Amino acid sequence: MELICPIDQRCSHQIAALLRPPSPPIVQEYFDQLISKRKCQGIKVKQNGDFGKGVFAETDFEEEQLIFKDEMLVGVQHPSNKIDCLVCSYCFKFIGSIEKQIGRKLYLKTLGIGNSSHNGCQRNSSDDEEDDHYVQNHHSSEDGASSSSGSTIPLPMMAVESLMNGELALPYSNKFPLPSVVSCLGGCEEAFYCSKSCAETDWESSHYLLCTGEKSESRSRKALLKFIQHANETNDIFLLAAKAISFTILRYRKLKASHMSEQEKPASSILGTDLSLLLEAWKPISIGHKRRWWDCIALPDDIDASDEATFRREIQELAFTSLQLLKEAIFDKECELLFSLEIYGHIIGMFELNNLDLVVASPVEDYFLYIDDLPYPEKKEAEKITQPYLDALGEDYSNCCQGTAFFPLQSCMNHSCCPNAKAFKREEDRDGQATIIALRPICNGEEVTISYIDEDLPFEERQALLADYGFRCRCPRCLDEEP
Repeated sequence: MELICPIDQRCSHQIAALLRPPSPPIVQEYFDQLISKRKCQGIKVKQNGDFGKGVFAETDFEEEQLIFKDEMLVGVQHPSNKIDCLVCSYCFKFIGSIEKQIGRKLYLKTLGIGNSSHNGCQRNSSDDEEDDHYVQNHHSSEDGASSSSGSTIPLPMMAVESLMNGELALPYSNKFPLPSVVSCLGGCEEAFYCSKSCAETDWESSHYLLCTGEKSESRSRKALLKFIQHANETNDIFLLAAKAISFTILRYRKLKASHMSEQEKPASSILGTDLSLLLEAWKPISIGHKRRWWDCIALPDDIDASDEATFRREIQELAFTSLQLLKEAIFDKECELLFSLEIYGHIIGMFELNNLDLVVASPVEDYFLYIDDLPYPEKKEAEKITQPYLDALGEDYSNCCQGTAFFPLQSCMNHSCCPNAKAFKREEDRDGQATIIALRPICNGEEVTISYIDEDLPFEERQALLADYGFRCRCPRCLDEEP
């Protein structure tokens, strides 16, 4: 059965205008302003006819030097990971206290609320292997903190609650201070923040429409809860898409209000959509490379090539179901173009092609490693208190914050199978920003590249994986290895 979206049929020309790539001067102006605003000195986004956009060095970089940090446009923590980590819903810093982080995790675990499908940050004893991952602070399990047995040992609920509620202070936890928890402005129990500033910024940028609390401005809190549940059960990429749409709607409203203020007219005096204002509101999303999600998603290994058409059809139907739930929850008539299946599919496809893992190391891991490294007398005394909690956590003690996000500058970086940079978190990188580090010396004027895949794979396997991104790699290494 053919999927029919009335908005796609009725507004095809306006939708085409939204999906049309911005002109090169507009793209250049956008990234020049973005780099200036974020003070990312030493880089420039340039447009290349062969590969679209690229990031180029405007100064020399040494090996392991920070090239730039990139704030996400939108990002989400994986739903299953929320059991393990309490983080700011905007910048993704850990919040509360060491006691609250441990107590909350054990409390939810005791209630039987979801076990994370992520087994913590990937941990390797090889330095070479460590370099291939985005996660920082890897420690070998041979010399790191460990529980006394492979299985967890439950604690009395009273001990867990006293820790979670701040009635019990763990030894040396003051060495690892965390920001206090700030509640959502709308009163929901889903979003928490590290500061009033983060709470206000998230509210103004997207959460205003996506909050499920009493002060929610969504059309239907019930429909919004259904949308969130559907995303949690199927693919949290839909949550990213919802943030992008909410972000654009709220930008449109601000632009319209400002436009009317300049003309000394009430915003309500303009009926219908002002396409020029919607295009301006959409600009941060328009910059990203896009394809329809159901066209660009990689075919899973367990799907036979003969079933590919059916698989892609099912993916399209899944997106359509999600869109209908979101439309019921936050539909805005003036921004109805954003609720077309064509736009929704391209937004999700942009995330599929450009997203980067969101990873923030856990201070709880650092805390137990600190205890493990104490001199013997102090360690023995501290472990009388901390060891039962470590045993109760088991291997989950080291779980880090994990999610996915779209980063404007990082998304401009081209692939190479012999890259000169990597996305990698250092010890001091304790929030959700993407951090790009030089793998080798980079000269002024040289393009900064990363690898989209495991570059250690054989030539044919690399090319097969890169085909999902819509191109065949022609980097120097591939040209040398190609039969």
